[in-house]
Amino acid sequence: MEIRRYKIPVAGLFLLCLITVVSRVQAGGYSASLEAARLVAEGKITVENNVSAPINNSRLGIPYRTGYHFQPKGYWMNDPNGPVYYKGYYHLFYQYNPFAAIPGTIEWHHAVSKDMIHWQYLGATLRRDQWYDANGVWSGSITFLDDGVPVILYTGNSVDNKQYQARADPADPSDPLLRNWIKASYNPIAETPPGYNTSQFRDPTEAWRLSDGVWRMLVGANYGDGGLIGTALLFKSTDFVTWNYSHRLHENPTTGMWECPDFFPVRVKGKKGLEPSAVGPHVLHVLKVSLDLNKHDYYSVGKYLLETDTYAPLNPAIDTGIGLRYDYGKYYASKTFFDHKTQRRILYGWTNESTSTMDDVAKGWAGLQSIPRVVWLDKRTSTNILQWPIKEVQKLRHGKITVKNVNLKAGEVARLMDVSGVQLDIEVAFKIPDVKQGATPPELLAESGPSVCSQKGASVKGMYGPFGLLVLATDDLKEQTAVYFYFVYSKKDGWKTLVCSDQSRSTVSTNLMVDKTTYGSYVRLYEDDKFLKLRLLVDHSVVETFAQGGRTVITSRVYPQDAQGKNAHVFLFNNGTEPVTVDTVEAWNMGAVKFVDYKH
Repeated sequence: MEIRRYKIPVAGLFLLCLITVVSRVQAGGYSASLEAARLVAEGKITVENNVSAPINNSRLGIPYRTGYHFQPKGYWMNDPNGPVYYKGYYHLFYQYNPFAAIPGTIEWHHAVSKDMIHWQYLGATLRRDQWYDANGVWSGSITFLDDGVPVILYTGNSVDNKQYQARADPADPSDPLLRNWIKASYNPIAETPPGYNTSQFRDPTEAWRLSDGVWRMLVGANYGDGGLIGTALLFKSTDFVTWNYSHRLHENPTTGMWECPDFFPVRVKGKKGLEPSAVGPHVLHVLKVSLDLNKHDYYSVGKYLLETDTYAPLNPAIDTGIGLRYDYGKYYASKTFFDHKTQRRILYGWTNESTSTMDDVAKGWAGLQSIPRVVWLDKRTSTNILQWPIKEVQKLRHGKITVKNVNLKAGEVARLMDVSGVQLDIEVAFKIPDVKQGATPPELLAESGPSVCSQKGASVKGMYGPFGLLVLATDDLKEQTAVYFYFVYSKKDGWKTLVCSDQSRSTVSTNLMVDKTTYGSYVRLYEDDKFLKLRLLVDHSVVETFAQGGRTVITSRVYPQDAQGKNAHVFLFNNGTEPVTVDTVEAWNMGAVKFVDYKH
């Protein structure tokens, strides 16, 4: 495999190509809703409510539609809801606005797949047709009852904007496609308990049942002065019909509203998933919430205390909401399910746009789902989980390219001449640098990982890094997305390793307002680690990064103007003052998936 080396230092190229960073316009669903409402009020966006307009994916948006990440034909999609495996099909329900590429008139839509990669659309599942959900059929989950029949629990936003929990059952449980659902005549099944905000009470979890025969579910909420105490409210039922508020499973005093809670068991040893009701000495639990304050998904690992029906993190310093995140990029409102077919715990997450609301309307669509991920407990710490793309995505690989033993001098860039395109799967392993403990580091850093990544970016010149990959890059590097490692130093912790994704030079387009934040965090290294490893899933406008076997994960949205098709190249780079060695690069082109309507 040919490698073309550049003599110009990469730092110089980065600085030459610097583009002004536009402030974040759209952080997530709620802020996007406010922006959309303002634009509608000003007459800049017209929405034909309750009349489904024809989908028009403009020329502006076509280059950025993904080839193998799930997204609808058009308009707005956000949270994944109720993923399950049932009678031979994987089912994905999702929040969808069928009228415009903005949040607003949300309902449940539905797709099915045999492998979680090739999807077929089934259309609307739950519409806004009852008083308790007239202003939105919001997020929820699916629970299997004793007879194996799935039941939907979801949040309805009522005519007076109060939030209720509701139930829906399949009209025909023998239908493997679960095409039709009936809302319970006795809805709503749960109302906001006294002392809580009726407009901050949503997103029921999958229910579980213990040896006492009582069903339990969680609903996200907040309370206290300014609503800053985020919490998961525990409801109980003996018949899955009448639900009563019990108490708070867990809370955090500084996190604000907890959206889309998820509570599930993980094995202390092994990668196999567990049924939602699993408990015992071989089990720990993950409590994940989506913080409305900053639109990130936080989690912790801890113990489910059966005596009190409460949750306690193993390490309170990294409690839910203040510690670990599933993903350090554009990833929100995630949902897991136990795949009975393969005995895996599978994670879905909403990947929002980094463009403005007006850009989304011009594109004709907004939102996609990440590639589903397998999650399991990191047995070396027991306080974090590992994530990895489902193996099914590898069926799309073709045209493998392998590169070995590349030495990158300080400031060097090397193009992988046989690797190009906008649909790629890349795995790279760097030899871990021999960090000189006695050396004077170029800087002393004590900030959080995300802060260091966002403040420094790939153009900084360190001792050990930044070094990594440039993808979706033009030959002159005026457009490129950098994914890299960077060793930084603090007096408290010594040398630590960052993994970051820098979007600041991802596009030269002047037609889009793009959030170009650099994402990332620290990644844990162990003494027996021999390599620094990255896996990148590149798909037109999304780059998913998995570092060190899924210890740290970053999802980025990018919108290159010129780095399209064969003009989208891949480079290795080293912007540090010390050389680095690339042990192996393996790269594949990825086939495209046709998402189509279901046909009998």
